[in-house]
Amino acid sequence: MAQDATLSLSEPPAAHRLRVRATYASLAVAAVLIAAKLVVWISTDSVALLSSLVDSFVDAAASLVNFFAVRQAIVPADREHRFGHGKAEPLAALGQSAFLIGSAILLMFEAVRRLVSPAPVEGAAAGIAVMVFAIAVTLGLVAYQRHVIRHTGSIAVGADELHYRSDLILNLGVIATLMLGSTLHLPILDPLFGGAVGLWIIYGAVRIARLSLVQLMDREMPDTERARVRAIAEGHPEVTAVHDIRTRIAGPTTFIQLHIEMDGGMNLLRAHEISDAVEAQIQAAFPQAEILIHEDPAGIEERVAFPPRTAARS
Repeated sequence: MAQDATLSLSEPPAAHRLRVRATYASLAVAAVLIAAKLVVWISTDSVALLSSLVDSFVDAAASLVNFFAVRQAIVPADREHRFGHGKAEPLAALGQSAFLIGSAILLMFEAVRRLVSPAPVEGAAAGIAVMVFAIAVTLGLVAYQRHVIRHTGSIAVGADELHYRSDLILNLGVIATLMLGSTLHLPILDPLFGGAVGLWIIYGAVRIARLSLVQLMDREMPDTERARVRAIAEGHPEVTAVHDIRTRIAGPTTFIQLHIEMDGGMNLLRAHEISDAVEAQIQAAFPQAEILIHEDPAGIEERVAFPPRTAARS
């Protein structure tokens, strides 16, 4: 029974619902954490806590972008967008990376200012309490987001999950900074930690941007996945060869194109039936893919505009 439930999540409607629910959960968590951290930051004036608050504001902005991007990405293809709207997801993720870098720079400026003029943190206990609450809420959200990513492969939800996963480390660091700063009376720890968090945020932003550009630049699927496509097509007894496999990913949709070679004396109807059979097998392996197959007579050499660099990528 559990297996059937898992398989049903591969169907587009179920995957779409998971994406949408993930954006609702992310927005709700961001709003709650902003309210809690804002109240405590005002009373403590801690740069470490400010770094966590800034990160939550960025998470909220990014989650809001995701909220609209995920809905746009699952809109069916129309007259103006024949290949669908899937690239809304990597575009949103790229926007998130810009949000992250901007907030990190502002945070590092504040950390430098406090390094020059350090001040003791007041009300550390309240700051620690809100951080413990933030960790508990964030753990629940990250667990749910990983569930969604596992069943949808959403890059936008993946970018959000990366934000909140880094927040766990950030929140633990804030707790350690507040505890050490108040017990050891070392106010310099507060801005030092804030600056370190700024560098951490920039590192994560660069990773998100790189993942987004992979999809926006129509990079091929991994070689292992392309090999699966080839093996499925070549597995049909009447397909003599496969060539010119081209793939790309746009949000929730994978586009797969390939040429299959068959007996040149075969009639058109039979060739069409074989092509449909191969397409159905590939579709079963890649449920959210759009597949285009071109039939060639065996032995006919075609001009390849962009030959593969190696035989493995043909």
